[in-house]
Amino acid sequence: MRNILIVFCLMANFNSYAKELHVGWELWYPYQYRNSQQELLGLDFEIFNAILAKAGYSSQYTELPWKRHLHYIKTGEMDVAMGASLSEERQRYADFTQPYRKETIKLYVRKGKANTMQIAKLADISNSNFMIGIESGYYYGDEYKELMKTTEFQEHILEVVDIEENVTLLLKGHIDGFLVDPATIKAFSSKYQMNGEFEQHSLSIYQSDIHIMLSNKSVTPEVVEKIDNAIGELKKSGELESIINKWSRLN
Repeated sequence: MRNILIVFCLMANFNSYAKELHVGWELWYPYQYRNSQQELLGLDFEIFNAILAKAGYSSQYTELPWKRHLHYIKTGEMDVAMGASLSEERQRYADFTQPYRKETIKLYVRKGKANTMQIAKLADISNSNFMIGIESGYYYGDEYKELMKTTEFQEHILEVVDIEENVTLLLKGHIDGFLVDPATIKAFSSKYQMNGEFEQHSLSIYQSDIHIMLSNKSVTPEVVEKIDNAIGELKKSGELESIINKWSRLN
């Protein structure tokens, strides 16, 4: 009887470490995407795979829309969501790890132009001669949202469809800079061989914490703790920062 109990405990312990987590993802370049060889790549994938390796878990990835993904986290049909922002509503059905990266929006300008744009805070744009490009559908923070209620600020903002249009306008001199996250401008610069064309302005636009979200119906607190500890270890070793810099720092 004792031997049976020992075997059962060993199997239970093995299963806790060998558990395969069901992870959803949605096309979000350059954070989550497939390359031409159908490999899953991106900043979030590289970070999450490093976390899984450190925590001792494997994964099964499923592509699905974000709203459906959240529903499946709520019902326990999916275990994990990457790239998640923490909210009170989501905390009712999911647990969150410590942040593993920041969602950041910065102002990018032509190389060598950052020091010529004397803007200390976002509101200064209203009293400047600068035109700033933004992409429709993006969230740029509460301060930006409030400033957009004023005509003075609106007059300095040009809304376009995508980063390609913003880059074209910048190169033609129609705007002085554009708002975008570091990973996206890095991916764009690499894809179109435009390294060295842009630089980051010191102006702070928006930043928030990004977490891993785990269903509290299908994932035990022990698993959440192991993944959270893995994030802490990767931060301490510098590996997490190295991955983030690889995907977001301009050459």
